[in-house]
Amino acid sequence: MPTPKPYYAVIMAGGKGERFWPLSTSRRPKQLLDLVGDKALIAQAVDRIADLIPPANVFVVTNADLVNATREALPELPPDNIVGEPMGRDTAAAVALGCALVEAKDPNAAFCILTADQVMGDLPVFRETLADALALALEEEVLITMGIRPAHPDTGFGYINAGKPHPADGNSRFFQVNKFEEKPNLERAKRFVEDGNYFWNSGMFIWSVSTLRDALENHCAPLVCMMDAVKPHIGTEAFVEELRKRYENLSKISIDYALMEKAKNILMAEGRFEWDDVGSWPALENHFPADDDGNTRIGFTEVLDGSGNIIYSRDRLTACVGVEDLIVVQAEGVTLVCPKGRAQDIKRLVKILHERGDCEALL
Repeated sequence: MPTPKPYYAVIMAGGKGERFWPLSTSRRPKQLLDLVGDKALIAQAVDRIADLIPPANVFVVTNADLVNATREALPELPPDNIVGEPMGRDTAAAVALGCALVEAKDPNAAFCILTADQVMGDLPVFRETLADALALALEEEVLITMGIRPAHPDTGFGYINAGKPHPADGNSRFFQVNKFEEKPNLERAKRFVEDGNYFWNSGMFIWSVSTLRDALENHCAPLVCMMDAVKPHIGTEAFVEELRKRYENLSKISIDYALMEKAKNILMAEGRFEWDDVGSWPALENHFPADDDGNTRIGFTEVLDGSGNIIYSRDRLTACVGVEDLIVVQAEGVTLVCPKGRAQDIKRLVKILHERGDCEALL
């Protein structure tokens, strides 16, 4: 029998999915919904790596109040592998916590950071790319990010400017990273696509425990202090309280700002597989067939003289007459109507509803 490879995965599942409100709520956020496919998005994330990384080696970092719901969605994972953050501190803290969890199991491991709400096709290609990246991370002191060749100019993603090819075993392609670019306006996004050396930043990372630890010590030492403080308590009753104490003192910062834009030993693996961030309601157009008038209709719906709409209504009939390019959602006792071009503003709307103070049960 072959020796198991020291490969682990940390799946970040702390997002609120506010752009999918009212279907996605704080009690049942996007990653716990079967938006695309017949399983919750987070269950799909675990399934797609099962041939490479066994459930015992998969950790999920989520919100403290979602631990039980996440355990119900992932019965194949050991319950202790699903860990709740006591408060949101953005992705740098979640990555460092994941590193501590893996290091406590195997300090010589390589692991990947994945997210709970992405949808992928060409899964054999995805798994091969991930396996090649994990192997490279064990061999070299590199921080690997996964880039996706853009299918169109998109202002919703950050971009990676890829440089010279980096030699590696396997069929996957790796490149040195010249720089990271913030989410661009449409004109810059068009130039990125035309250039041919810019890739969407997928938010997936691969590295060894030791390489990530060294990089964090060099660029964000407080995260290493948190790791060292909580690691002895993993698996004990004192863990939750120690984690809360340490998290209170951490800054809110993304792993991109805290580390990736500062480190020099960064490579990009080219993801040559179908990939979708499923960030807001318009993403559903990529996963459901449209009718003859371009309407994406999910559930119990009817449209008369309307075109280009996205209509979601599982539990009751929602009918539209003479409207175009709208998002219409009936879910959780709420009706939402929004132009498709303003889908990103749903998050702002949720914030306003929170401030009202009389809608918490719906959020």
